[in-house]
Amino acid sequence: MTRQDESAPCDRSDASACGDDTRRRVLLAGVGLLTVPAGCAQVSGPGGAGRAAVAAPHGGADPQRGSAAQASGDASSPTSISGSGSGAARPVRIGLALGGGAARGFAHVGVVRALEEAGIRPSVVAGTSAGSVVGALYASGMPPDRLEAVALALEQGALGDWSLSLRSLMRGQALQSVVNRHVGARPIERFALPYGAVVTDLYNGAMRVLRSGDAGLAVRASSAVPGVFEPVRIDGREYVDGGLSSPIPVRAARSLGADVVIAVDISAKPKFQSTDSMAGVLLQTFAIMSGHLAEAELKEADLVLRPEVGDLSAAEFSSREHAVLQGRMAVRKALPEIRALAARRVAVR
Repeated sequence: MTRQDESAPCDRSDASACGDDTRRRVLLAGVGLLTVPAGCAQVSGPGGAGRAAVAAPHGGADPQRGSAAQASGDASSPTSISGSGSGAARPVRIGLALGGGAARGFAHVGVVRALEEAGIRPSVVAGTSAGSVVGALYASGMPPDRLEAVALALEQGALGDWSLSLRSLMRGQALQSVVNRHVGARPIERFALPYGAVVTDLYNGAMRVLRSGDAGLAVRASSAVPGVFEPVRIDGREYVDGGLSSPIPVRAARSLGADVVIAVDISAKPKFQSTDSMAGVLLQTFAIMSGHLAEAELKEADLVLRPEVGDLSAAEFSSREHAVLQGRMAVRKALPEIRALAARRVAVR
């Protein structure tokens, strides 16, 4: 039995049983990404290990600590922000909300790199599904150029660990291992930036934010597309893909202490695609559902970046360089607005 800290909390079969195309689409539908009441919860799960913390989506933790145990206050309450002015004030804390979108998630890498090149560094990072992967690597302290190199070198097969159980096609342990390897096996609370991975409580549909403990396990839960990956069990409850409850985690970013939030929307507008396979049905279902869910939460963001990747398939790993470029371009186009946000000050009470 292992432990995982939240915010708001088979046997392996021969992979040849599926055709190459189906395997590729199913894998990337779940993690091609590269998609919570305060307290501590017991974590268990097939192959899972480590600790992580669960905090309520409106529990405002000290952004310099990122520990769910210290969550307090209401992160959704208004913050007194001004353009400049005088008096006791501090710079705004910029939150980056990285949305889900499977292989389109490579655009997040370009966003992060372009922001840093412009001299703008987010104070907190929240990620859902694909966004949770990029977000974890970046928040861990990985330099943007290194992050891009890791993303472009990622092998599709490195994320697949087939189980073909009655509940899923893959376990998700491979993704957990890849993330932990790249963050040096450090728990989330030892990251350079406060970070939260958004997950969905499979029992009641509630959104939760994992913000301490085993980083790989948190990302695994955030990316656990039902039917593709096994749900991740935490203290007797099971968690699945965060895209089911918060496709673009604006509220999660605020719960981590952000004064202003830059949301990155890499979703694709629902359009008909082949639905003659389980992978196709899952992709179309997620596109429809996520589109409706994202609309409301995006209205709460201070700025929304939309890299032009909507025409890319969720399983299109081959276009990763194009996605990265589109992420960079989205930031460059919005630089005046981003700089204006970064120049704001927050009154110190």
